[in-house]
Amino acid sequence: MWCSRVALRHLQRATAKTLTGAPAGFTQREMSTLPRVYVTRQIPPEGLRILRESGQLQFELWDSDDIPVPRKELLQKVKGVDALLCVLTEKIDAELLDAAGPNLKVLSTMSVGFDHLSLEELKKRGIRVGYTPDVLTDAVAELTVALLLATSRRLIEATHEAKTGGWGTWRTLWLCGHELANSTVGILGLGRIGVAIAERLAPFKVKKFIYTDVAPRPDLASGISAEYVSFDDLAKQSDFLLVCCALTPETHMICNKNLFSKMKKTSIFINTSRGGVVNQEDLYEALSTDQIAGAGLDVTIPEPLPTDHPLFALKNCVILPHIASASYTTRNAMSSLAANNLLLGLRGEPMIKELKL
Repeated sequence: MWCSRVALRHLQRATAKTLTGAPAGFTQREMSTLPRVYVTRQIPPEGLRILRESGQLQFELWDSDDIPVPRKELLQKVKGVDALLCVLTEKIDAELLDAAGPNLKVLSTMSVGFDHLSLEELKKRGIRVGYTPDVLTDAVAELTVALLLATSRRLIEATHEAKTGGWGTWRTLWLCGHELANSTVGILGLGRIGVAIAERLAPFKVKKFIYTDVAPRPDLASGISAEYVSFDDLAKQSDFLLVCCALTPETHMICNKNLFSKMKKTSIFINTSRGGVVNQEDLYEALSTDQIAGAGLDVTIPEPLPTDHPLFALKNCVILPHIASASYTTRNAMSSLAANNLLLGLRGEPMIKELKL
């Protein structure tokens, strides 16, 4: 009940603000000729500054970072807009695009993932789509390493024991974990983030990097001396298996009992990509029966994961609330790129980062 009252107060405080990116001195009539934009979240300040100072548009903003814009409100606000700047909590589907109408020509999402977008519907309507890859590579790589270490060295368990009186006399095998030195690290989906993670792990004296993807990636693999292997061999050989692939129809729930049954009992599974690539029931079974040693998740299905979900009850599962890109530098860079993509799209110019539909 308390949580419901807090959520209600947040919702009541969240309002739609109409802001402009028009030059000072614009008349109301001149303002009416500017493209209309709806921003679905209070994005970090750098992106808002770019929109305000652009002189190219008027925009309305869902003025909250605590809660997403309600769907009913969103469907109302997008009517007649020329462009939309969204985040990954908004489902951009046929219903929303129909509500927006034919004026909508540009969509900019402040995310590297785009599984919240109905790409076929956007393509059918000729709507250009900008997104924000690359700028979050370092932050995601750092968080992945942190999550790997927290999981493999059982840091969350150790903190709990220290706080709750479990720290007694020294014991030979108490809270022992698995170290990176002389290990094999496997990467499912080798892209920029996978390479950045490997570069950060190499100083830990990792013995070998292996990866699998839809095809070998020698251009990327050569920089980290990674060997291309089959999906099955990735499971069998990896001491640490890192999921870095995009969520596509081909990768949906690709991490399931078939994968977990082939992994070592001492292996650690880490996912900082998308929750939909993992069958969570199969993962729970693998963890609860000690089929694998542990798992660290920054992404789940759904998000947020209900607090009574069985995975939360497992000591060998570390779950974070989707914070891989959550650094001040990265989130401002993402909002800046999203804003610039939107402005370029409205001008009919190439976006900095545009999805090819």
